[in-house]
Amino acid sequence: MSTPAERYAASRRRNRHGDLVEFEESLSFPLDPFQREACEAVAEGRSVLVAAPTGAGKTLVGEYAIRHAYNHNLKAFYTTPIKALSNQKYQDLRAVYGDSAVGLLTGDTSVNPDADIVVMTTEVVRNMIYAGSSTLDRLGVVVLDEVHYLADRFRGSVWEEVIIHLDQMTSVIALSATVSNAEEFGAWLSEVRGDTKVVVSEHRPVPLWPHVLIREGMFDLYAPGVNAQEPGPNPRINPEVEAILRRHAQSEGPRGKHVVGGRRGRARRSPPRFAVVDQLDRQGLLPAIVFVFSRAGCEDAVDQVRASGLTLTTDDERREIAALIEERVGGVPSEDLGALGFLHWRDHLEAGIAAHHAGMIPLFKEIVEELFRRGLIKVVYATETLALGINMPARSVVLEKLVKWDGQGHKDLTAGEYTQLTGRAGRRGIDVEGHAVVVEHPGLDVRQLGSLASRRTYPLMSSFQPSYNMAVNLVHTVGAERAREVLEMSFAQFQADQSVVGKARRAQELERTLEGYGEAVECDRGDFMEYARLRHDLNRLQKGQSKAVQRKKREATAETLAGLSRGDVVRIGGGRRAGVAVVVVPDDRLEQPRPVVITDEGRQFRLAINELHHGLDVVGAVKVPRRFDHRDARQRRELGQVVAQAKGTFEAPSRRGQSAAPHTPDAEITRLRQRMQGHPCHACPEREDHARWAERYFRTMRDKDRVVGEIQRATGSIARVFDRRCDVLASLGYLVRDTAEWEVTPEGEMMRRLYSENDLVIAECLRTGAWNELQAPALAAAASTLIYNARREDELRTPRIPGGQHGALGRALQETVRVWSRVSDLQEEHRLGELPAPAWGIVGPIHGWAQGKSLDTVLAGSDIAPGDMVRWCKQVIDALDQIADVAPTETLRTRARSAITAMRRGVVAY
Repeated sequence: MSTPAERYAASRRRNRHGDLVEFEESLSFPLDPFQREACEAVAEGRSVLVAAPTGAGKTLVGEYAIRHAYNHNLKAFYTTPIKALSNQKYQDLRAVYGDSAVGLLTGDTSVNPDADIVVMTTEVVRNMIYAGSSTLDRLGVVVLDEVHYLADRFRGSVWEEVIIHLDQMTSVIALSATVSNAEEFGAWLSEVRGDTKVVVSEHRPVPLWPHVLIREGMFDLYAPGVNAQEPGPNPRINPEVEAILRRHAQSEGPRGKHVVGGRRGRARRSPPRFAVVDQLDRQGLLPAIVFVFSRAGCEDAVDQVRASGLTLTTDDERREIAALIEERVGGVPSEDLGALGFLHWRDHLEAGIAAHHAGMIPLFKEIVEELFRRGLIKVVYATETLALGINMPARSVVLEKLVKWDGQGHKDLTAGEYTQLTGRAGRRGIDVEGHAVVVEHPGLDVRQLGSLASRRTYPLMSSFQPSYNMAVNLVHTVGAERAREVLEMSFAQFQADQSVVGKARRAQELERTLEGYGEAVECDRGDFMEYARLRHDLNRLQKGQSKAVQRKKREATAETLAGLSRGDVVRIGGGRRAGVAVVVVPDDRLEQPRPVVITDEGRQFRLAINELHHGLDVVGAVKVPRRFDHRDARQRRELGQVVAQAKGTFEAPSRRGQSAAPHTPDAEITRLRQRMQGHPCHACPEREDHARWAERYFRTMRDKDRVVGEIQRATGSIARVFDRRCDVLASLGYLVRDTAEWEVTPEGEMMRRLYSENDLVIAECLRTGAWNELQAPALAAAASTLIYNARREDELRTPRIPGGQHGALGRALQETVRVWSRVSDLQEEHRLGELPAPAWGIVGPIHGWAQGKSLDTVLAGSDIAPGDMVRWCKQVIDALDQIADVAPTETLRTRARSAITAMRRGVVAY
């Protein structure tokens, strides 16, 4: 029974926050302190930032914000970064408020868009703001779920655009994973949105226990007595684990080879995947998510575990799984299911094992998610995309490795990434504790793991950059002057300004250091700093001369590469590529040519200037069969044998350039050397001591100049990028200057409704008529070149162009490249960097799909995953939708709509 004081406090809360009390009473559990604090701020009409661990229940704050707006007859938007999360939240809110009250808006779905509660991807809100949509009338609150996405390099700017441009009467509820600079982010939100409550919770409602799984079994990561929830900065590691791994390390020979009786045996491997699952099952740690960081690795893992005969489901569970699968795939054409390997996939699911990655079609991923939430799937092998927001908590999270491929190279997991991934472990209301398991693998350092697991740092860094579309929309809505002020309000500029304070302090320290070095360098023979500058200038010129020689050598190599023909045999002078190879795919570009070659051993790679430090010579030629396919390993080996057998007929490599006369020193170098030798300090016995102090002086001066440059670049940096983009837009006719102010031209009005990383190139292709002659399938294929992100594998494949290089599509693609080249050159002239080049990797499949061909047919002969194909189709449809809205001719608009209709079918329509 409550006390009178407790009843009085409850009465006051009910009077102040009546709907909050009702909301809490509707829950099956009491609010946590951080949830109550955030919800009370929502009830008071304030914007709120909630930063809490995955699974802590921060989405409940967003759900209350929706309820509060709904009760006050205001609209509410719930935004998410990915469509899968939007679909999930839409279903959740429909179950509470009913079909008529809730809508859904994503790039390709529109359901009840005028409802009082609408779930959408964040880009949809941004587009509404720029379009001045009446849908924003009566908008009381916008929930930004997974707001830490604003750090995303490609899409992060959208979150900042929404936060900056939303009406001040609209509250923003920002939900974030635990970030180490939440107070900084909250301070920025307060500056932009007004009074903002920052609520930070680092408490996990379900404790997380870290483990290491090695061949000898599963062990706790930390030593007995270490609090796994608060391990501190340098926690002690379990001595038993260290002892086992130390014994193993001592028994290894060179390069990790195990020493057995004085001989090198096989190196110790990771535990087999089926054994890992079996161990988890026996210890009651299923269901589990196993992060693999590779799509192919996910599929291999599922196949390996299933091939071991392991089945994790009962007969009843298998029947329930089969029934749900049949219900969900009923509308997919049977020929598409065949191309997707449906029967193989269903067998895995019925055994309780599944993969989850971006290469799967959305329907298959959603089925896996639903079965996992129901507890019917016991193990999911997933890439890290699963850690981003989708509601799939597990009892355990397993990491097979602590390194991942980031698109450019392998890198160690950061503490923030480890926290994000393992945050899925432990289901609130189901599990008493969660478990994070790292599997033994080559290179595993348990001390590094202990440090990684003990640090929960995840700084939120802005990736905001004004795009061309943003620039045109800002000029249209607020004018260029006000636009600069708006851009200065971005989180990126806020962080840059914060960093200036520390940099200014550093510049002052370096200035004091320079004064000290200046005193230390004094010489009784004369002005040593004058002498040191002569030495410094001479050294710089000599280095520049050396670089000029190297540059000429690179230019000569590039010219040789660009001039290679099919069948030419080259000898590579040194390095890891040293030897002879035959050209099979020439590349006549003068800038960065990269022809494909086959070595005498049948290996294939692209020649690149930066790998040819020892030069390249054409030493002969061999005949390459007309129908030679360099993707076929057998054909590569056969051609390699031809090269090997012809080695004796090749010419000796020329030594041109290697015995050339040494470069004659130029007049400036000679003059500086004479002045230096004639200077009085040149004869000083302590000259080299003075010179060392002078070198420190110049090194410190460079540091100071760098810091001062950083300060200058940081101050107003975002507005400068905006001004450069406006200059590019003006040079192409999208903006025009009216007295001192920019004005949007009719072409600029078209740009306002094009949202893409290559928005300006698409606009130029439309404006110049590059795509005017294309029929619907070819238009879709041409648009795909400015949407698709090329992969490394694409470099080794010659794309198939329907109709050939000289057909309508081939000509349009060449013109697209020319348009891109012009725009990219303009960008570089205005110091904006290079635009991503058109990529032809999916031209054939997109063209085939838009013609009505089956999924199996369009993917034949390619290594494009079905899920990727569906994803790219949807992105192309999104671009075509914009083209249908803004294309300058009715013919092109009609063809864009026809292409959309043709492509939105089968698995793509789902």
